[in-house]
Amino acid sequence: MSEAEPAVSVRRARGRTRAVVLVLHGGAEHGTGPVQPWKPAYLRMVPIARALHRAGRKDGLEVRLLRNRRYGWNAPAEDPVDDARWALERIRADHPGLPVVLVGHSMGARVALRVADDPAVRGVCALAPWTPRGEPVEAVAGRSVLVVHGTRDRMTSPAESHAFAERAAGVAARVARFEIAGEGHAMLRRARVWTRLTVAFTLELLAGDDGGALRGAWAATGPQRLRIPV
Repeated sequence: MSEAEPAVSVRRARGRTRAVVLVLHGGAEHGTGPVQPWKPAYLRMVPIARALHRAGRKDGLEVRLLRNRRYGWNAPAEDPVDDARWALERIRADHPGLPVVLVGHSMGARVALRVADDPAVRGVCALAPWTPRGEPVEAVAGRSVLVVHGTRDRMTSPAESHAFAERAAGVAARVARFEIAGEGHAMLRRARVWTRLTVAFTLELLAGDDGGALRGAWAATGPQRLRIPV
């Protein structure tokens, strides 16, 4: 691997690959240092990547966990956006025509929502997303979007993710948003809930199944769909 490239951990499907999940970790607003594999922001996504793979590998799901070149968002460079697009290009080269689901946490969720306009992407699962006021929604046009946020998050704003979901509902194929009571930013207190929602969204989206565990979320109307309590 060149030092100029991000790193990707690949968990391959059992048998023929039918779909790919790209998992994106968090970071910071500023930071040009490398993302070491022991960084908490990266390690936080390892169990989610493993859970996705366990749940979907028998059905042809490959899971890729991206490790960015630099730790920060670093506007106006937006380094992790470039890294994610690089990873999507690699997926297309290895698996042309296959559907992709993006799963991101914090800054990684912001990145996922930015690169959802890639033609391979079916949907985005945004966990505790960093969606500052004015964050564009055009990239999620025609995609399915699941937003999950803890009510006690002090690192990223639940109010701003709600505002983003409201705006995204005008362009996305569908949007649902869960609020996990008593949970903070690190997804540790109720880790199973975060994982369960992520896996359910991913597998149901790729299977085209609207009757699964999230059926009630998609069936909810109006404001209720964006404030589903857990």
